[in-house]
Formats: sequence, C-alpha cells, structure tokens
Amino acid sequence: MKRKLFAWILALTMVFSLAACGGSGKNADSSSMAVADSAPSEAEEGYFDTTDSDDASADSGSTVLKDQKIIYTGTLNLETTEFDAAAKALTELAESLGGYLENSTVGSGGRGYRWADYTVRVPSAQFQGFLDQAGGLAHVTWQNTEQQNITETYYDTDGRLKTQQIKLERLQKLLAQAENMEDIITIESAISETEWNIENLSGTLRHYDALVDFATVTVSLQEVYKYSDTEELPENFGQRIGNALSRGWRSFVDGMADFIVALAYNWMWIVLWAAVIIAAAVIVGKIRRRRRATKNLPAAEKTDEKPGDKSGNS
Repeated sequence: MKRKLFAWILALTMVFSLAACGGSGKNADSSSMAVADSAPSEAEEGYFDTTDSDDASADSGSTVLKDQKIIYTGTLNLETTEFDAAAKALTELAESLGGYLENSTVGSGGRGYRWADYTVRVPSAQFQGFLDQAGGLAHVTWQNTEQQNITETYYDTDGRLKTQQIKLERLQKLLAQAENMEDIITIESAISETEWNIENLSGTLRHYDALVDFATVTVSLQEVYKYSDTEELPENFGQRIGNALSRGWRSFVDGMADFIVALAYNWMWIVLWAAVIIAAAVIVGKIRRRRRATKNLPAAEKTDEKPGDKSGNS
C-alpha cells in the first residue's frame, strides 16, 4: 500500500514539473531579452575589470599615455612678399608630411594684394613639425595651438558600442529560437533599434578617429609689399629714441608713398575736378569784371560832361 502511494506521489510530481517547464517556455524569449539588456556585457566587464590590479598598476603610466586620444588644432597667420611661391610651398609641405588641403580659398584685396585661407590636415605626429616648417616659408604674425583630450569620451563611446554589438548577437539568437509571432515582432524591433545605435556609435568613433589621427591647422596667408614691424623691444633710452626716429621716418615715407599711389589710382578724378575748378574760377572772374565795369560807368560819364552843356540845356 505504501509503495502504491509513493508511486502516485512521484507520478504527480513529474506531471507538475512538466507543466511548469511548458508554462515557463512561453516567457523564455521575453525574459531572455530582459537579461540581454540588463546583464553586464563582456565589453563592460573587460573595460572596468579590476582583477590583477597590482600588475595593471605597474604599466598604468605607459598605457595611459599610449592610449590618450587628443585632438590637435592650430591657427597660423602668415605674411609673404612672394604669394605664389609661398602658396605652392605650403601645399607641398602638407603633402610631404602625409597631409592634404581640406579647404582652400583665394581672393584679392582692394589694392590688388592677394590673400588665401587654407584648412590643412596633417598627421598628429607631424603637427608641430608642420607649424615649424610653415613658419619658415613666410613671416609669422600670429600662431595658436590647442589640445583637446577626448580619451574618456572616446572609450565610453567604444564601450557602449561593444555593449550594443553583444546585445545584437543575443537578440539574433533569440530571434532564431522564437516561435510566437508577437515575440518575433518584438525582437525584430529591438534588433532594428540596436542596429541603429551601433551605426550611430560607429560613426561617432570614426569621426573621433579622423580628428585624433589628423591634426587641423587653419592657415591665413596675406600678400604684402613689406613685412610687419618685427623690431625687438628697446633696452634703454637711446634705443627708444633711435627706434622712434627710425619709425617716424618710415612712417613719413610710407605716408608719402601711399599718397602718391592714391594719386595714381585717382588721377582721372583729379583732372576732372581741376577742370571744374578752373572753369568755375574763369566764370566768377568774368562776372566780377562786369560788375566792376557797371559800377564805374556813371562816374566816368560825369567827369566827361562840360559846364557849358549844363547851362545851355537849362
């Protein structure tokens, strides 16, 4: 009797176990999706892994310096008296260092002096070399450099990309196992969103890589007939006086030169205005002479009259 009772209990237990397995199978896909979203990914575990901290700290200094993500940008203002040669040399310099001209704009000023703006991309390792060599091609009037460290942002984006890639793999496995149409639609929607996130994060990383691998230098080239003042600061009173006299003379010569150039540019207008002024002066002179003649005429007639004529008339 006891054996029969035990057999019945064992049979009921097996039935209930099978029923529980069947019921849980319906929600396996959705629960697995939740695990795919919430479980820590291998990328995150690798990125934030704290195991073997003693060994990692030994090489932390070199690793951090090696893996730094830095964006180099610079601005360079140049003057040249030989515009064509300087522009050609800048292009050749960028190409020789493994770079290229991203943008180029050339124009002309009011007096015929030309100017050019360039956006130069050179490998980051050649950033300072380009600045130094470009400064030897023309006269440098201003230079500025900037460094933007994006290491934390870069690796945070890279970690999120790896997380999305692992999530996509898990979703694809769930889709292959799904049998319910509702679960299939839900998983496909999640896959589409994950693929969009992967594409967006990948594009961001590519943009960061382009900025990090190639530095950006904005070059402004100005054609001049002489370079700007490059004299050093005077050390004593005598040097200050000498510099003041020298600058005053150069200022006078430059002013006279500018005046002569202005006359050369506007000689037609000068001739026209001179003709107008001369014509106006001639007309005014004639009018004045007529007025004087009219005023003096009665007095002359009185002096020419004789006394006898006046008495005879009376």
